[in-house]
Amino acid sequence: MVALKPVSDEQIMELMRSEHSFERGFRLLMAQYRERLYWHIRRMVQVHDDADDVLQNTFIKVYRGIGQFEGKSKLYTWLYRIATNEAITHLQQKMRQASSSLDDEGSLLAYRLKADEWFDGDEVQTRLQLAIAQLPDKQKQVFNLRYYEEMPYEEMSQLLNTSVGALKASFHHAVKKIDTAFSEAG
Repeated sequence: MVALKPVSDEQIMELMRSEHSFERGFRLLMAQYRERLYWHIRRMVQVHDDADDVLQNTFIKVYRGIGQFEGKSKLYTWLYRIATNEAITHLQQKMRQASSSLDDEGSLLAYRLKADEWFDGDEVQTRLQLAIAQLPDKQKQVFNLRYYEEMPYEEMSQLLNTSVGALKASFHHAVKKIDTAFSEAG
C-alpha cells in the first residue's frame, strides 16, 4: 500500500467546500485522521469492534456536520470532540445495558480484552487498561490525552473546555489511582 502524502487541513476544507470535490476532500480527511481517532476511541472503549463502530459513527457525524465547522479551532480538535462525544455516548449505552456489578464489569472487560484478536497487550498492558477503565470519565479522558497522545495541557484545555490547572489535577489523580491499582495487584 502506498503511503499518502499528508494534506493540510486547509486543503481538505477547500475541497470539502465545493460540491464537486466534497467526496474527495472527505476521503482525504478520513485517510488523514482515521488512525489517530481510532486509537483515541479505542483507549476509551477498550474493544476493537466497539472502537470501529464508534469511529464509523464519528465519521457519519463529521460527514453530516462538516458544514457547521467554522474553523475557530483546529480541524483535529473538532474531530476529536466528536469522537470523544461518540465514545462517551457508546459507553453510556453499554452501562445502561449492563446490569452487572462493578466487579463483574472489571472481569468482563478483562475477558473482552483477552478475547479481542486485535488486542496484543501483555499482562501489564491488560492491567493498565483495567486500571484506566476504573477511572472516572474526566480522569480517563485526561490520562489518555496526556499519556497516549502526549497532548499539551493548553491544547487539552481548548478541547475539553477546562482550565489547565484542573487538567493537571485530574491527570495527577489518575496517575495516583493507576499506581494504587498496580500496587494492590502486586
